[in-house]
Formats: sequence, structure tokens, C-alpha cells
Amino acid sequence: MGQALNNFWLDTGFANMQGNQMIMILISFVLLYLAIKKGFEPLLLVPIAFGMLLTNLPVAGVMGSPVYEILTSGSGKEVTIAQGVFGNAEAMSGILHLEKTGGLLHYLYQGSKLGIFPPLIFLGVGAMTDFGPLIANPKSLLLGAAAQFGIYVTFAGAIALGFTAQEASAIGIIGGADGPTAIFLASKLAPDKLGAIAVAAYSYMALVPVIQPPIMRFLTTKDEREIKMSQLRNVTKTEKIVFPIVVAILVALIVPPATALVGMLMLGNLFKECGVVGRLTDTAQNALMNIVTIFLGVTVGATASAEYFLQAETLKIIALGIVAFGFGTATGVLLAKLMNKLSGGTINPLIGSAGVSAVPMAARVSQVEGQKADPSNFLLMHAMGPNVAGVIGSAVSAGVLLSLFG
Repeated sequence: MGQALNNFWLDTGFANMQGNQMIMILISFVLLYLAIKKGFEPLLLVPIAFGMLLTNLPVAGVMGSPVYEILTSGSGKEVTIAQGVFGNAEAMSGILHLEKTGGLLHYLYQGSKLGIFPPLIFLGVGAMTDFGPLIANPKSLLLGAAAQFGIYVTFAGAIALGFTAQEASAIGIIGGADGPTAIFLASKLAPDKLGAIAVAAYSYMALVPVIQPPIMRFLTTKDEREIKMSQLRNVTKTEKIVFPIVVAILVALIVPPATALVGMLMLGNLFKECGVVGRLTDTAQNALMNIVTIFLGVTVGATASAEYFLQAETLKIIALGIVAFGFGTATGVLLAKLMNKLSGGTINPLIGSAGVSAVPMAARVSQVEGQKADPSNFLLMHAMGPNVAGVIGSAVSAGVLLSLFG
């Protein structure tokens, strides 16, 4: 009886808990607190934090890989291997037998690893997005492009710190303030850094109202922040229907690796604008979006195991993430200032900060800062143009990096 109890104890998580796992569990508690109590991007931070908690509980094996047994035809010996790596040609000629199944999250994670979940998120985002402000003011596309500058600055910084080109690409994309795009690129170029990159990306997205305003105020004068912009023209239904089709074609022809993200974004938007597939629009916006968000968040969090997350490189990634975000905000504002000068003072530079693709949070920050300067100022719709352009811009940037280093 004593031996049985001892065996039971040795099989529990308490007996197998390690110090680094306890640290990761505490980090997951902090993220849960920030999401639940402070409201920092809760729809994704809650499942990410809980996935992090589950993967660091010892012995649970929620991310465990399947173990296969192969009876080779030549030697007759049994070879046990993990993760579906089948060794030599002799083993490949044997009989494959599944000895132990993988953990639940290991199988769900394949949706992130294979790049399935992020495009599905983009489908839902497209179904909720109004590209009208961008169509009404095509110049705002330049602001969305300028805000992606932070991606390339951070890429160079990551290279200087010793990261590979693939890892630097995945880290730099944090500057686009687009969580699904960051996950999409990291899963393809730097899967072992996925947990740190995802946590950094969503943390900074949640901190948009904290990070952006000081940069915006520093780079603009009070007179510039008080500029009132003229009302946007009305956009026809035909324009809204044609827009996603044209963008999907152009992006697919110019940057083919971005087709999955931009194509699904535009399909979702076409659902919304064509007006004849209400059920599909509702599904993309609600049920599908919510289901994929749960799977994406939990499985991405589950990649943040102690052995991969608790490294000096994680701190570098988090530091580079804030640099990327700051540069993206600054370049958007600076280009808007230039456009304001060239237009004779008709563009409020605050809308340039909305070029990062944190929709619609970044546009709301522009609105709030504009009203602080002049309570009668209304910049939200003007800021939505660069904001939705930033969604396209971050996806295109991911495609460029994937094409160069994938």
C-alpha cells in the first residue's frame, strides 16, 4: 500500500514541479489579471494566458507530441520515435503503429502551425470592417504604409542583436500591431519564438492607448492637433463591392505569399458589402470568429513553455516589440505632418498614428487626442482610413518578409 501511494505521489504534478514552470505559471496569472481586471485585449489574452498555464503544468502533457512505434521489415526490431520523425529509410519501410496519442492542444495547434487560424481571423475581421473611409480618401493608404516602417527598423535591430533573418522578420512584424499576422509569420519563420512574439504583440496592442499618445503629442503642435478635417464623401455600394475584389487580385499578383491573409480579409469584406449573404457575414463575424479566437489563443499560449519562454532572447523580443510599435506610430504621424504641409494645412497629423493595424483602437486614440486639443474636433472616420489601410499593410509586409526569407 505504501509503495502504491508513493507511486501515486511521484506521478502527480506536485512531485514533478520545477522552478521555471512555477515562474511561467505566475506569468500566466499576471496576464490573466491584466486581461480580466484591466481589460487588456481580454478576448485573446485570456485564452493565451490560460494556454500558457496549461502547458506549464507538469505531467499534464497537453502539448505532448504523439509517439509512434515502427516494426522494421529488415531487422524485426521495434523503434519508438516521437513527433512523427521516421528516421532512416529502413524504418520508413516498416509498419507504423501509434503507441501514444499527443495532447489535445498539440492537435489544435496544427491550425496555428499550418497557418490556418490567422487567415480565418482575417475573414472575420474583413466581415466587420468598413473600407469606406479608405476608399473616400485613398491618400490614407500612404499613412497605413508609413506606419509599417517600424517593422523594417526592428528587423534591422533584431539582426544586429544576433537573431536570424527569419526570427528578425517574425519579431519585426510586431510593429504592425496585428496579432494574427504576427502569429502567421512567426509560425512559419520562427515557431520556437511564437509564444514570446504573440504575448508581445497582443500586449502592445492592448497598450495602444498608453503607448501612442505621448509619441503623438511629442511630434505635433497644439495647432496641428486642433486641425479640423472636411467631411468625407459618400462612397457608393458599387465601390465597396469592387474594392475587395481589386485589392485581392493586386496583392495576389504583387506579393503572392500575402494572398492567404489579404484574400480572406477581402472575402469577409465582400460578404459584408455585397448584401446577399447575410448568414455568411453573421457567421464570419460571430460564431466562426469566436471559435477560431479560442483555438488560436489557447494554442499560441501553449507554445510558451518554460524551456522556450524563459530565455534572454524573450526579453530582447519584448524590448524590440516596443521599439517596433513606437517607430510605426512615429513614422505614421511624421508622414501625416508632411501631407498636411503639402495640402495647405487640411490634414490633422494625429490620424497618421492610426496607420498601425490595431482596429479600431488606434483610430479611437486619434479621436481622443484630437478632442483633447479641441472638444469639437471629430477625427474618428478620418483615422479609420489609415487604420484599415494598416491591416492591409501589415499583411503585405508579412508577405514580403515571407517571400524574402521563407
